[in-house]
Amino acid sequence: MRGWRIKLIFLLIVYFAGFATAIYTLAPVPENQSRQSSEKTFVNSVLKSNEFAQSFNAGMHRFLGSAKDAAWRAGRFIRQKSQESEK
Repeated sequence: MRGWRIKLIFLLIVYFAGFATAIYTLAPVPENQSRQSSEKTFVNSVLKSNEFAQSFNAGMHRFLGSAKDAAWRAGRFIRQKSQESEK
């Protein structure tokens, strides 16, 4: 019974990670860029993507922590209710 919860959480994480990646990839780029500034822009975009990856990773870890906590509380609640119904 525990396996489907893990699969569901994993699928949700993969889905939202793909969605965030698609939004980040499809974001519009300013059109008034010159040829020489493209190299600087590439370096800046790499730095910004690293910042995005770090902030996304931190957010994902916070989400996983809260999801585990919620799953634990829900499991405890269900166990308590099933014990009450057995009495």
